Amino acid sequence: MPFIQITMIAGRTEEQKRALLAAVSQATTDSIGAPPETVRAWIVEVPPTDIAVAGDTHADRRARADQS
Repeated sequence: MPFIQITMIAGRTEEQKRALLAAVSQATTDSIGAPPETVRAWIVEVPPTDIAVAGDTHADRRARADQS
């Protein structure tokens, strides 16, 4: 039984998350032959203030980009 955790920055729509979970589940079935009913996938959303790239939070990077 495959368990797939997707960790990403919060902010996607419910529709986008639903599509991602469906695509990942299908890809798992296609690639390793796992029966669809055995595939478990979930999303962990992280606030942009809690993710850093090169020491800058994603929120800060986004704010700077919005000012440009």
